[in-house]
Order: sequence, then C-alpha cells, then structure tokens
Amino acid sequence: MDIIQSYGLILVIIAAVFGFFMAYGVGANDVANAMGTSVGSKALTIKQAIFIAAIFEFAGAYLAGGSVTSTIRGGITDASFFVDTPELMAYGMIAALLAAATWLIVASYFGWPVSTTHSIVGAIIGFAAVGVGVDAVHWDKVGGIVGSWVVTPMLAGVLAYMFFMSAQRLIFDTDNPLANAKKYVPFYMGFAAFVMTLVTVQKGLKHIGLHISTAEGYYISLALAAVVGVIGKVVISKLKFDPAADKKMQFNNVERIFGVLMITTACCMAFAHGSNDVANAIGPLAAVVSVVSSGGEVAGKAQLAWWILPLGAIGIVIGLATLGARVIKTVGTAITHLTPSRGFAAELSAASTVVIASGTGLPISTTQTLVGAVLGVGLARGIAALNLGVVRNIFISWVITLPVGAGLAIVFFFILKSIFSI
Repeated sequence: MDIIQSYGLILVIIAAVFGFFMAYGVGANDVANAMGTSVGSKALTIKQAIFIAAIFEFAGAYLAGGSVTSTIRGGITDASFFVDTPELMAYGMIAALLAAATWLIVASYFGWPVSTTHSIVGAIIGFAAVGVGVDAVHWDKVGGIVGSWVVTPMLAGVLAYMFFMSAQRLIFDTDNPLANAKKYVPFYMGFAAFVMTLVTVQKGLKHIGLHISTAEGYYISLALAAVVGVIGKVVISKLKFDPAADKKMQFNNVERIFGVLMITTACCMAFAHGSNDVANAIGPLAAVVSVVSSGGEVAGKAQLAWWILPLGAIGIVIGLATLGARVIKTVGTAITHLTPSRGFAAELSAASTVVIASGTGLPISTTQTLVGAVLGVGLARGIAALNLGVVRNIFISWVITLPVGAGLAIVFFFILKSIFSI
C-alpha cells in the first residue's frame, strides 16, 4: 500500500504513456482489418483509407469504447490474486502495455498483421505467471485462444470462399453479368447491412448505455437489411450502363458497384473495431488508475477516468496515420490479388465470423479472421493465387505473438520491480 501511496502519480503517468504507446500499436497494426481489403481492391487509396478509418476508428473508440472496462483483458487472470499486493498489479499492467506495444510496433514495421488482443493477453499471462504464480493464470482461456488460431481463420475462409463463388456463379460467369448484378447485388447489400448492423450493435454500441438485447439486435438488423436492400434495388436500377458493352466493360461496371459496398462495410468495421479493441490499450491503463485512485484496492472492473478514452482514441488514429500503411498493404495486396467483389466477400465473411463468434463466446482475433477470409478468396482461384511466402510469415508471427508478449512483459515487470525497489 505504501508504494501505491508514495508513487501513485508516477505510476499513473507511466501507465498513461505506455497506454498511448499501446493504442498507437493498435492503430498501426489492427486497422488493416477494416481497410486492407478496400485498399487492395482499389476501392480506396491508402490516403483515403487512412482518412476514413481515422474518423470511424476514433468515433468507435471514443463514443462506444466503454464507460466500464474489465481490468483483466479476456479474463486471463483473477484480480483477487493481487488484493494483498496491489503494487504488483500496477507494475504488471504497465509491463504488459509496454510489452504488447513493443511487439505490435515491431510487427507493424515489418507489415505483419498480428492480433492486438493476443499481444496484450500474452503479456498479461507472462507477468501473472511469474509475478504471482502459474495458478493465477486461467489456462483454459489460453487453450481457447490457441484454438482460435485455427478455428476463426478457417471459418472466415470458408465463408469468404462461399460468398465469392456465389458471386461468380450468379453474376460473373453468366451471359449478362450487368443484368444479374442489378438482380442479385441488392440481396448482397441487404445481407451486408444485416451483418454490419449486428457487428455494430454487438461490438460497437454495447458500452454507451443502449441496452439492446440479442433478439432486439436481430430485429433491428433485419429491418435495416430490408430497407438497404430496397434502396439498393432502386439505386442500381437507375444506373445507366451501355447495354451493348462487351463483357470486360460489364465486369468493370459490376466491380464499381461492389466497390461502393466495400467502402460502406469498411466504415462499419472500423467503427466496431475502434469500440472493441481500444480496450486492449485502455483496460490495463484503467486497472492502474483504479488501483492508485482507490489507494490500493484491486477490483475486477474499473470506472474509466474522463481522459482515458480520448487518449486511446487519439493513439489509435496517430498509429494508423504514421505506420498503418505497411500492414494495410500486406493484407490488401501481398497475400493475393483483390478486386472489389473479392474484397467485399472477404470483408463480409470476416464480419459474419465476428457475429458468429460473439454469439457463441468463441475467442476471436479480428486480424486472424480477416486474413483467413482473404486466404479463402485467394484459394477460390487456386493455391497459385496466394503468395505462400507472405502467408508463412503471417502464420509464424501469429504463433510467436503470445510467447513474445509474455517474455517481454516478464522482463519489463522485473525492471519495474527493481526500479521501485521491491
């Protein structure tokens, strides 16, 4: 308790700096989930993607990031283990922030799309296992995370393959692609509206005081899907294209329609992502602030100080603007060649997987989900359509994220303990 009272302000300042550092890493790496496919399919330029993502990521993080956050991300460890040693909680969370941020920025520099959630979880596992004991870690949760490395990319990949092949058979492989696009694209638009509304309700609006039940979320999503489908039907029917155009020109016009859909889904994903993953940066920071402000009391939940959400939101936007282009290029162009229709299939399948995972409680990484979806779209054109060297590097970076985060957190944890003479 004396340590907390003596060095409380210093600990909060250090945690705030590293929390900003972590948010920077989230912006630099994870925003490719929302924007990589849009850039790769040329629906947006890098500059446009960064501008749009900055707006919607900030809005999601600031408006829907949460007034109450779990101090232990993902339930990996139990706050009760720190009741008698609250200073260890503070040191551990600070170490976890610095460890996860360091790994995210290194990965972003090399263009590796890794999981920000797994980065911070690995860091928390490291300091908890070493600082308190292996019993402080909920190892069953860790097993779920490891399982998600396989399950979620596979699910997203299968869905992306199905969406892409349906578009091929219903539109692109027909005698009149443009006419069939006008016929079927409104259904894709309606389904996209349904999925994106569910993602936003379940992942983006759950913290702002709107108590929307699961059933209500589905009713709202279905209603909005119907409205969007009808509007899409009307708008597309009014588009003027040359009926005598050759198939290549018809394909280009169809891709233009899918390009508009890509931008819409990207905005929704960016909002939902900002609201959900800002917790990776502000959760541990909120834990430190809570311990210090309460004089050493350790709680499982912590009210957010007014300045924490803006700090996280600004950090995400700056990270995106300064370092985000590298990962966006990897997801959008390095794995496989994307067109707007392929990118839309990947984005929609990733969003659908998020909805399925949220409903079933499956641990999920939005990064791995989106990459799995892009792989599914690529495989629909054959294994030769994939850059296997890039895919190999991405999978390796996923596997080492947890141990690297844990190792760095252990080192930083002991450095902090020695600095404060514990």
